[in-house]
Amino acid sequence: MIRWRYGTVRAIRGGWKGCTELEVDVEAREGEAAFSCRGLAYDALVGVPVEGDRVLLNCNAIAKGLGTGGYALVVAVPERLPADVEEPGHIVKARYTPMQTMHLAVDEDDSPYRAAVEACRSLERMPVVVADLHSALAPILAGIDATAPGTRVAYVMTDGGALPAWFSQQLDRLSDRLCTVVTAGQCFGGDLEATNVHNALIAAKVVGGADIAIVAQGPGNLGTGTVWGFSGTAAGEAVNAAAVLGGRPVASLRISEGDARERHRGISHHSMTAYGKVALAGADVPVPDELPAALEGKIRAQLAELPERHRRVTVATSGLIEAMEALPVRLSTMGRGLDRDRVYFMAEAVAGRHAALLAERGDRAADQG
Repeated sequence: MIRWRYGTVRAIRGGWKGCTELEVDVEAREGEAAFSCRGLAYDALVGVPVEGDRVLLNCNAIAKGLGTGGYALVVAVPERLPADVEEPGHIVKARYTPMQTMHLAVDEDDSPYRAAVEACRSLERMPVVVADLHSALAPILAGIDATAPGTRVAYVMTDGGALPAWFSQQLDRLSDRLCTVVTAGQCFGGDLEATNVHNALIAAKVVGGADIAIVAQGPGNLGTGTVWGFSGTAAGEAVNAAAVLGGRPVASLRISEGDARERHRGISHHSMTAYGKVALAGADVPVPDELPAALEGKIRAQLAELPERHRRVTVATSGLIEAMEALPVRLSTMGRGLDRDRVYFMAEAVAGRHAALLAERGDRAADQG
């Protein structure tokens, strides 16, 4: 279940908000030689390691060669435990695991925001952009910024991928473009914590003051190659949550021209399943006005298979490449950048642009435009 190892911190490689990156010398065990690797410590959970510290590690990611991160995760610095922190809040996340952590959620009794969250009866048609992958966050933001600069955008992180928001370096570098980050469900580490996606969306509006919310899982989505076996089904549930709360769901499409797997070429089966079968409420489905010639026929046919409750909207792509190239992060999805999978990033950017038009001009103007 867990590959426990001891190691010694050889060097501090750097870090970002909430994380310290290490170079660790991992001790040998029977049948296994010693080795060195990257380590990652979540500062709020285990403290900040220093050179020479002996650390307890979870080495599953190293042993399995996982593509996201590939870190030995620091479980504890046994000889230098951090001091207890007495803070309000009793919502437990990563529940009943050895690393369960307690937080003050916006919707619990001790929260100063509970009354406002409880009083909210509607999102008042606030656009809610729903995405399958964490890599969609940056291009969606680019689409919003290129269309309506100054729009207040909240990110709601769901728990299909990483649980700590701190793991995302992109999120750290994009923080000045977000009015708040809300970690929902078992996720933690955002500016605000919420019990589920519903109250996370409400908090984004009434606490964060958002004009638009983006809902997507953290890095490291799970997929098995089966019809239903992927964490992105939560995108369909997010559409339902946005609709039932009186928001306006915007379903960003996962489209690829660079993925070698047939199930992800054109519109990914993740989007077709999440929006075609899981989402029972209608959503706007933005489509770039320019599609790869080799895939356009397939994409149009797939769009025709989506239920009639969804509304397909063609969105202009002018200026979006430049907006994405100006981002302070490197665009990447499954190891592919803008040069290798342009349509993926463009599909996310037009979802951001459409949401910005909805927020800036109102639903009716965006419908007509």
